[in-house]
Amino acid sequence: MGNTIEKWTAVEIPQPAEKATTGPAAVLSIFNQKGGVGKTTSTISIAAALAEYGRKVLVVDFDPQGSLTVGLTGNHEIFPTIYDVLLGQVQVTDALLKTRVPGVDLLPAGIDLSSAEIQLVNEVGREFTLNRCLAPLIPQYDYILIDCLPSLGLLAINALATSMGLLIPLQCEFYALKGIGLLEETLEKVQLRINPSISIKGILPTMVSRSLHHREVLERVIESFGDLVFHATIPDTIKMSDATMAAQPITVYASSSPAASAYRKVAAELIQRIEATA
Repeated sequence: MGNTIEKWTAVEIPQPAEKATTGPAAVLSIFNQKGGVGKTTSTISIAAALAEYGRKVLVVDFDPQGSLTVGLTGNHEIFPTIYDVLLGQVQVTDALLKTRVPGVDLLPAGIDLSSAEIQLVNEVGREFTLNRCLAPLIPQYDYILIDCLPSLGLLAINALATSMGLLIPLQCEFYALKGIGLLEETLEKVQLRINPSISIKGILPTMVSRSLHHREVLERVIESFGDLVFHATIPDTIKMSDATMAAQPITVYASSSPAASAYRKVAAELIQRIEATA
């Protein structure tokens, strides 16, 4: 065991070429029905790495916990938020925030977003509310990353209805493999009923240690999903938690760390996957 992993992670990803123009944005949901898999951290870090490669990025906090908002601003109380945009109380451009990361903007969220599902339930075309809200921003960005909450409610359906692709952070635990199967079933239903163009654009192994258990799971993931798996794995390191506390991406907080390098490799491969087929 191990040769599969070594060969997979050793694959070189070329540095992305410069992009001549901005937009239209590739809209991607970072989603896993299981919490605690590094979803928000990955959203922030991939966005920052994409910006380093000259891409203009919007991150959308679509989780009532607001972890993405706090992780980029250090602020729990921001107004207006994506909630106000969804309810038509403000224009989406009025809720946009510049972050401290050059090239990365934010649509923030707060706890009030948790009530949006109830308030939207009687709306016509409720599954496409986020799609309508983000439509004016598509020409202004290269990538729009939606940080989804870890449950399959109306908010998650809105995100999937809006996205052309899905990024799945995957913690290397055996039960996580079953979760991927359930997620594939969910995706098939979304493709059939709401958004036929959405597909999985990448599976990202996160919190990977050198333990035998993690290596066994990672090898099985690579063997099962092949090219869907990114060639970089995100190491389990305290620096990720430290970066979160500092409200900075790992690419800024610990720029030369293995985790920062891994996220840059993920961003480069994502650009290769998305822009080569555009």
